[in-house]
Amino acid sequence: MKQTRFIMGMPVVVEIADREGTQELFEEVFAYFSYVDEKFSTYKDTSEITAINRGLVKEAEYSSDMKQVFTLAEETKRATNGYFDISNPSGSYDPSGLVKGWAIYYAAQLLRNRGVSNFYIEIAGDIEVVGHSSSGKPWSIGVQNPFDKKREVVKVMHLSDKGIATSGLYARGQHIYNPIENKVADGDMVSLTVIGPNIYEADRFATAAFAMGRKGIEFIEDLDGFEGYAIDKGGIATFTSGFNNYTKEQELYV
Repeated sequence: MKQTRFIMGMPVVVEIADREGTQELFEEVFAYFSYVDEKFSTYKDTSEITAINRGLVKEAEYSSDMKQVFTLAEETKRATNGYFDISNPSGSYDPSGLVKGWAIYYAAQLLRNRGVSNFYIEIAGDIEVVGHSSSGKPWSIGVQNPFDKKREVVKVMHLSDKGIATSGLYARGQHIYNPIENKVADGDMVSLTVIGPNIYEADRFATAAFAMGRKGIEFIEDLDGFEGYAIDKGGIATFTSGFNNYTKEQELYV
C-alpha cells in the first residue's frame, strides 16, 4: 500500500510493504507529520518556532520536541565545524535543515513500534527505507540528473535499513545557507546525495556537506558509516570509496 499527502509544503510519501499496512497506520503517520509542521514551520504564524522567533516564548518554555531539535542542531553544528547552523544573521531560527529528516526518523520509529517491518517514507527526496519492498528485494532509490527536467536517473542504489538524503540547488533553487561565509551556498556543486544509517543522520550531514562546496564529499568520506555522491556544475560526479557498494553494475553517468 502506498499513499501520498501534501504536508509541510511538500509531498509526503508512505509505502508499507507488509500486510499490516492498514489505513489506520497511514493516518497515524500523516497525523504525526502534520503535528511536526504545525510546530516547526517558519511559514505558519501559529507555530512554536514562529513564536520563538517573535520573542513570545522563552527557552525554559520550549516544548520537549523543540528542546530536542535545538540540542541536536547544536550537536550538528559542532560535528560539522559550524557548517550547519539553524540561527540566521537576523537572529531568528530555522531548523528546517534538520527537522525533515528528524521527523521521518520518528515516523519510521512509529511504524516499527506498530510491528511494521518493511516500509518506505519520503519527503521531497529525503528517504528512510526499512526491510524490503513488495518484491522482497532491497528498495531501489534513484539519484536524479540535476540538469534534466525530465528527471533522468543517473544512479540507482539498492538500500535496506538506511536513510538517503539529497541536497542541491536544482530542485528548490538556492535555499541552503553557508554559515561560515554568511551567504547562500552557491558554489560549484549542484547536487550531493548522502547515504547514512538513518535519514536523520543522512539529512543533517547532507545539508552541511553541501554548504562546504567541493570539500563536502571529502567530509562525507571521513564519516564512518556514510557514503556520498556529488555532482558539480560541469556535470562531473565524485563519490566516496564505498558508494558503489549500493549500486548496480550497469548504470548511466552524468
